[in-house]
Amino acid sequence: MTDRKAQIGEQERALKELGEHIAASLPNDVTGYRVALGELSVEAPADRIVQVLTFLRDDGNCQFVQLIDVLGVDWPERAKRFDVIYHLLSLKLNQRVRITVQTDEDTPVPSVTAIYSAAGWFEREVWDMYGVMFSGHPDLRRILSDYGFEGHPLRKDFPLTGYVEVRYDNEQKRVVYEPVQLTQEFRRFDFMSPWEGAKYVLPGDEKAKQEAKP
Repeated sequence: MTDRKAQIGEQERALKELGEHIAASLPNDVTGYRVALGELSVEAPADRIVQVLTFLRDDGNCQFVQLIDVLGVDWPERAKRFDVIYHLLSLKLNQRVRITVQTDEDTPVPSVTAIYSAAGWFEREVWDMYGVMFSGHPDLRRILSDYGFEGHPLRKDFPLTGYVEVRYDNEQKRVVYEPVQLTQEFRRFDFMSPWEGAKYVLPGDEKAKQEAKP
């Protein structure tokens, strides 16, 4: 147990040193960093993401030559409602780093496809699901939903039912799109456990009370 704690402490020290190195090397491109739960997270302005990722790839103390993922997070209450998050891996140094930038619905984030070719599909997915634009992307179009799809499904304000439904029409012998029509109203589910003491009579309990009378 002591050895495990020592190992975790050593890993956190290494991540803090790496964070300090990145912040000191990019004073105009990085706004902050933190180490939490054994992971290093770096914050940067969206318009500086190309410079930041280029440094993380090429610097000898970083060598993050692999882009693992690009993803989005929606915070509707913020003016810049979207986080765009990049996960990088350094096999050489056995370290990972997360870079987060913020943007709104109208401001594009510079594409990093020139730095990591894998970003091509990742950025298309973020555009498809969240509507975040990436300037300079060579082929920014939907990748998971249909090209004529309306809206962006992972936004918090996107309706759970969607706007249209897709089905195959045997008469027309083709796929057709139609407005969503619910065959029944939304059901109201009560997830209160009867063992927690419901404040109403559960179905069947009224019979038990009648039988208990003398």
